Amino acid sequence: MPDPVVVVIEDEPQIRKFLRATLEGQGYRLFEATTGADGVVEVSSRQPDVVIIDLGLPDMDGLDVIRRVREWTAVPVIVLSARGQERDKVTALDAGADDYMSKPFGAGELLARIRVALRHTAGASHEGDDAVFRVGELRVHLVRRQVFVGDKEMHLTPIEYKLLTTLVRHAGKVVTHQQLLREVWGPAHTEQAHYARVYMAHLRHKLEAEPARPRYLLTESGVGYRLAAE
Repeated sequence: MPDPVVVVIEDEPQIRKFLRATLEGQGYRLFEATTGADGVVEVSSRQPDVVIIDLGLPDMDGLDVIRRVREWTAVPVIVLSARGQERDKVTALDAGADDYMSKPFGAGELLARIRVALRHTAGASHEGDDAVFRVGELRVHLVRRQVFVGDKEMHLTPIEYKLLTTLVRHAGKVVTHQQLLREVWGPAHTEQAHYARVYMAHLRHKLEAEPARPRYLLTESGVGYRLAAE
């Protein structure tokens, strides 16, 4: 299996140096760009497995780079940015990013999020009639429409099941409130955030051993939800 390819779009030399040492030390092939325009070219030519991007680029906003990349590829995009406000995270995720980490960040967490992104991509490309999502004791049989915790089958309402499978499709990634509402309830309900909160509480009571301290259905405060993928 070839080494995964990562394109880094970052103008800060020290951050690039840190990323190069971290990623190449783990066997990743790394290609770098210091501007948004060069980053778009690198993504197009290298066909990477993961893109890591800063938002504060010298020639254009990183959000515009993400939108351009999303015109032709679904490659996982991880944002590394000094913009740490909730609205910045929501805007980046809605623009097409899959994950968001605020600077400063740790190498261990970044590597873990890259692994999640790669597993999600591999799982999506190999889905078949027996597609099953597994994490811990939770199993979701997507074709048979069955959900198990351990050996016990859990009975979900249609909305609960749709909410869960929407998170399964984006496992390991942050799903914003608006995205979740749009995919589960439709575009007319994107401002009804309480819908998601109520049904998420129902799901946690059915699927989590400790609903107040969830293992699978995680809250990204002020942004949305994430289904654990490992």
